[in-house]
Formats: sequence, structure tokens, C-alpha cells
Amino acid sequence: MKTTILLFVLIALSTISLSAADASPNPVLDVTGKILRSGIDYHVLPVFKGKGGGLTLASTGKEPCPLDVVQEKYEFKDGLPLTFTPVNPKKGVIRVSTDLNIKFSAATKCPQSTTWKLDYNKSLEQYFITSGGVEGSPGPKTINNWFKIEKYENEYKFLFCPTVCGKCKVICRDVGIFTKNGMRRLALSDVPFKVMFKKA
Repeated sequence: MKTTILLFVLIALSTISLSAADASPNPVLDVTGKILRSGIDYHVLPVFKGKGGGLTLASTGKEPCPLDVVQEKYEFKDGLPLTFTPVNPKKGVIRVSTDLNIKFSAATKCPQSTTWKLDYNKSLEQYFITSGGVEGSPGPKTINNWFKIEKYENEYKFLFCPTVCGKCKVICRDVGIFTKNGMRRLALSDVPFKVMFKKA
């Protein structure tokens, strides 16, 4: 009798652990309902019309480099294409709540990479998304290079809340828009930038 009960408990536990292992976060979908995949170029576009276009790179300060991630001024401009690479590069599907590197598929005049990273601007006391990040190598040295896509109402938003370093203390905040001198820069914000994805 004890053997039968023990066997039943072991089977039940193995079934629960298998189903938990199979439960992956939902895939991110583009505007046509297709799954986003790593290594494919996509445009990131605003859901709300009339406040600018897609994402691109621009110089926002006195120095020409590095370039910051900004929103195109005009709605009809899709911006530069981007690729998404999950923390496990062997995983081809881009999923919500998963650490990602985000990189513009474009050449620039600056020596820095076009991979996103978080940078603190002391004069504005604000965290901005800029270029010059490192792809891969998850850990303390690259903690500022990891972002997530999260479901937001019926569309998506970006989140900075990396989980690639268990011992690191990180801030967790949405990515929104910071407007100054006509430039719409991506920055950490209490108001998320609601986005959708279109294959380039």
C-alpha cells in the first residue's frame, strides 16, 4: 500500500515538473500575427499615431557619438530596422518577459556598436537608451545591455529589468519617451511607450 502511494506521488510530481518546464512565456507577435524570430529585421512602430514614427539613432548632445535611440519625428518614417537576440541565442523565438539584446541593423559613423544599452545622464538626472552595448555575455559587466518585451494591453512595451545576473541589484522600469528640444528619446519612464512590430 505504501509502495503504491509513493509511486503515485512520484508520478504526480514528475508530471507537474514536466508541465512547468514546458510552460514557456508567450511569443511576441508582429502586426500580421506572426511570431517574432531572432536574426530577422523588424521596425518598431508606435501604436498611437500623430506623435512620431519608428525608432532610429541620432546624436542628441554636443558630441556626435555615441548615438542615442530616438523616435523619428515624422509618422510616415519607419526608422531603422532592428534585430532581437534572446539570452539563449539558440532559441529562435522571441518571447515576452525574456532578456534580449536589441540591435539596429545599420552602419553608422560612430565606432560604438548599435546594440542598445542603458546609460545615466547626470545633468538631466535621467536614464536613457543609447548605443554601444555588448551582445551576449550575460553577467554583471553587461547588465545594462538587456531589455525585455512585455505585453501591454493589446500591444507591447519595452522593459528594463534584467535577470541575467542573480546577484546584481537592478532597477526595473518601463521604457518610455523623454522629449527635449524636439527630440523624442527612449528613456526609463513611468509611462510606457506602446509599440508594435513590423517585419522590415
